[in-house]
Amino acid sequence: MPRPHTLDAWQAAQLLARRELSATALLQDCLERIDAREPQVQAFAHIDPAAALARARALDASPWQGPLHGLPLGVKDLFDTADMPTGYGSPLYAGHRPAADAAVVALCRQAGAVLPGKTVTTEFAYFQPGPTRNPRQLGHTPGGSSSGSAAAVADGMLPLALGTQTAASIIRPAAYCGVFGYKPSAGRVPRAGIKSLSETLDTVGGFGRSVRDLALLAAVLLGDDALLAEGALDSPAAPRIGLCPTPDAAQMDSDAQAAWHQAVQALAPDAAALQDAAWPAALPDLVALQKAVMAHEMARAFSHERLQHGPALSAQLQQLCDQGLAIAAATHAGHLRSTQAARVLADDWFQTHDLLLAPSTTGAAPAGLQSTGDPLFCRGWTLLGLPCVHLPFTQAANGLPMGVQLVGRWGKDARLLAAAQWCWQRLRGSAAGPGPARGG
Repeated sequence: MPRPHTLDAWQAAQLLARRELSATALLQDCLERIDAREPQVQAFAHIDPAAALARARALDASPWQGPLHGLPLGVKDLFDTADMPTGYGSPLYAGHRPAADAAVVALCRQAGAVLPGKTVTTEFAYFQPGPTRNPRQLGHTPGGSSSGSAAAVADGMLPLALGTQTAASIIRPAAYCGVFGYKPSAGRVPRAGIKSLSETLDTVGGFGRSVRDLALLAAVLLGDDALLAEGALDSPAAPRIGLCPTPDAAQMDSDAQAAWHQAVQALAPDAAALQDAAWPAALPDLVALQKAVMAHEMARAFSHERLQHGPALSAQLQQLCDQGLAIAAATHAGHLRSTQAARVLADDWFQTHDLLLAPSTTGAAPAGLQSTGDPLFCRGWTLLGLPCVHLPFTQAANGLPMGVQLVGRWGKDARLLAAAQWCWQRLRGSAAGPGPARGG
């Protein structure tokens, strides 16, 4: 058997359920990997091996707890945890100890997850980078804001990790680090106990090394046991795929364009239909609208930090708050009406397409750690509240991971995950992959 830390989550889950692998052995192997790589990758804000080992041993001595039984799970440091500090990526909250777990953390623990530690987030999940490096090439950004979660999964430290997305904070780091990322339909996963940025946009999701891993995590996040059933990811029919590079397609660099064309060529022979998805003329500028909604709501969400500790915030966050405060309440109300109208209009895509194929990023992870990259190709989908999956399957010219994004109908997350598995089975043979994101 390969080393436990290299297993996909779904593979480890099966072995754990059959007691062919112990939670303790899996965790110890992950901790060894963390010890070896954390000094270079810096994916963690806090690690508590002793508590995690005690939890793993207790699980080994107990009946099966649920679908995440014995699986080490990374938790973005934006989620409250009762037994570990939660710093929200800011020195303002150094040593902060919440009284309770975030709702999704509690649900994951109930399902049997083991939490070795908290993964790095950017400052309040905005653009000021944390210390995390891209494990594929350490001189490149891992993306943000769920940087530590994506990097830990990509480097084999953990099989699964939680993240959040308000603009591109799951899909972009998944793309840059070469792992599978899942942003659920807006409003389907509880957000209680998570530092709020935007009531309209914040979405909880996560990372794995295969579509099956994402489905395993989604079953717990959504409370949908049907995703655990045998054959849950088997598509009843080939999907109708709409090609939707968005109005910003010209911003794709040569690597992103190459990945796009490879995906189209790999999917075309077997798809029930593969054709351009017309961009509705009545849709507003989704990118501009997302920026405005996010700025206004973040400025208000961070009222305490802004009013009591303004100079301690990064210049980027201060600037965003200033922009948000300049947007009048009536103007924001109009933006929310436009957002709702756009969400209704976007549903028309799925009258003729089962899913949309879209770029995840403008290109591979940029060099340097001063920026987390461009969220351009995710802002609109986040505004529309649609479920998204990133599939890594190829490489840029410099060897960094590349992939594409699949977008589904609101509320049809299970259908999107099944279609993502169908697509992955065809994409994985089309080009050399970037490393451990093998998929099953």
